[in-house]
Amino acid sequence: MRHMLERLREHIVRHLRQCVQRRFDLTVEEIAIEVPPHVELGDLAFPIAFQLAQWLRQRTGQKYNPRALAEAIAAELPPMQEIARVEVAGAGYLNVFLDRARLLLGLQQPETAPEPSGEKIIVEHTSINPNKAAHIGHLRNAVLGDALVRLLRWSGARVEVHNYIDNTGVQVADVVVGFKYLEKKDRAEIEAIPGKFDHYCWDLYARVTAWYEENPEALELRRQTLSEIEEGGNPTAELAEYISMRVLNDQLDTVERLGIYYDLLPRESEILHLKFWDRAFELLKAAGLVTYETEGKNRGCWVMRLPSEEETGAREDEGKVLVRSDGTVVYTGKDIAYHLWKLGRLGVDFSYRPFRRYPNGHTTWITTSEATADGAPPEFGRGSAYLSVIGSEQTYLQRFVKEAVRALVPDPRVERSAHIAYEKVALTPRACLELGIELSPEELERQQISMSGRRGLGVKADDLIDKLEEKALGEVRARHPELSEEGARRLAHQIAVGALRYFLLKYTRTTAIAFDFTEALSFEGETGPYVQYAVVRARSIFRKLQEAGLSRHPLGPEQIPEINRFLNEHDDLWALLYLAARLGEFAHQACEHYEPAILAKYAFQLAQRFNTFYHSYHILSEGDPLVREVYLAITEAVCERLARALELLGIEVPEMM
Repeated sequence: MRHMLERLREHIVRHLRQCVQRRFDLTVEEIAIEVPPHVELGDLAFPIAFQLAQWLRQRTGQKYNPRALAEAIAAELPPMQEIARVEVAGAGYLNVFLDRARLLLGLQQPETAPEPSGEKIIVEHTSINPNKAAHIGHLRNAVLGDALVRLLRWSGARVEVHNYIDNTGVQVADVVVGFKYLEKKDRAEIEAIPGKFDHYCWDLYARVTAWYEENPEALELRRQTLSEIEEGGNPTAELAEYISMRVLNDQLDTVERLGIYYDLLPRESEILHLKFWDRAFELLKAAGLVTYETEGKNRGCWVMRLPSEEETGAREDEGKVLVRSDGTVVYTGKDIAYHLWKLGRLGVDFSYRPFRRYPNGHTTWITTSEATADGAPPEFGRGSAYLSVIGSEQTYLQRFVKEAVRALVPDPRVERSAHIAYEKVALTPRACLELGIELSPEELERQQISMSGRRGLGVKADDLIDKLEEKALGEVRARHPELSEEGARRLAHQIAVGALRYFLLKYTRTTAIAFDFTEALSFEGETGPYVQYAVVRARSIFRKLQEAGLSRHPLGPEQIPEINRFLNEHDDLWALLYLAARLGEFAHQACEHYEPAILAKYAFQLAQRFNTFYHSYHILSEGDPLVREVYLAITEAVCERLARALELLGIEVPEMM
């Protein structure tokens, strides 16, 4: 959404560009905008004079004084109603001081919707192997992806959300092996397993891994099972289909608890059966992107090399094998095919059927090999760019995917496509103990405990959310004993989800993190509940205003001189109001850099400043009607933008805390 401050920044930049063109006969495309560290130095700072001095020197060979240039530009700028004054500072900064009252009045106006960008971005996230329950690392992926989806939609892009389902991989094969050969269960017995099936498979998967280690010959059963699954049309493949789809349903239940939904569930089985790779392989060969190796360690394989490797003189045998000597395709190859389909460049398509319809009206579709008459699906794929949220350990392999797509799709919009890498999530020893995980004396001394789903060393996402809700419920009952059981649990859920989502988003993607219940649920410090509470506190002011029978007296243009006199005497109030007005700036940065942590940090800082304001000023008991209305207008502006920031992070604001 666009508001007054964003429009004003664009207005000033346009005038600066016109001024430079008129005065110096230079066309300027990009004009940098900075925000001074203190409001006493201005609200916006433009270092354009320094850039201009360099451009003029390149053109004429003469030196130019940036401060003199800044003074010349300032003299050329036309008066603007929203600007109080323009000053030249330091060696040549152009500092702009906004009209504080007009900004306050402007923030009371509705935001305008962004212009549709015309581009369709496909965001793939979560993508858990459908062989066991989700864990906390998967939640970081899902929460990060969902926040990016919200930010992209806020920016005006059309977004299609994918959750890739690897239902033919070795992980699913291992669970099938476990049921058939370790537990010796038939299909009917497997279907009769009660409760959360993905939780059952979590434990079975760990047992199968241990079984392989004790009985290496059992790995032949994995190979045989995997072959039968890929071939399809046999009882093993049908069992794998049942297991993977039942696990998938449970995984969708888990992420739904966090308010996360998908548009499409593309399955690897269809990518194989519909020969996506065959099409992609022909394109790669025609473009000369893959080479058939006739000697060396990759003899008999098709290999792709990155241009950077060739430029740096890497060894001839460096590269990524896409097709093994036995003709099987590696994951990276199938990923290239899938990404080319996303961009509408493969010349083949899936069929689709509805997989799940949610109470909120949203429908999630899944790919099929055969056409279905069950509803008319949206047009999937054909995006202009894609984002893939995948762990940082896949960074090297994702470079091959991006390089192949870049070479085969001559569309500049594709350059926006990116691998959204993130680091792993561990647990603090304290969190492990709270979840009932036994630790050795040595582990208790560590700062974090790494998880391993393959060995069953970890925490299921559902168990983590359950524990958060349990702890939040205790706090809710202590604070609000009057609430019904249903109301208390609803509130506890909102607090728990807010705590979890904020904790997973407040760190930059490349930061490895250790989750801790006490830290995440704290009502003090940089936490979700702290920011939620700031909004609840702000809203309570208006409730108390109504209860006290006090009426509002909306501020108008005729009061601008009085409002400015007051705000000019209170830089702390102006700093709070100005920070609230900058929501769009921080949301834009978070969207452009694919880094929701930028917005999370902004929300925390705004909540901090609001809480200082709340404790420093007597808002409702203020005797001067104008001053009280200014306080209320500031509170309203902060409240709306804090709630909007939380919404973009996927966090609800409870009615009470």
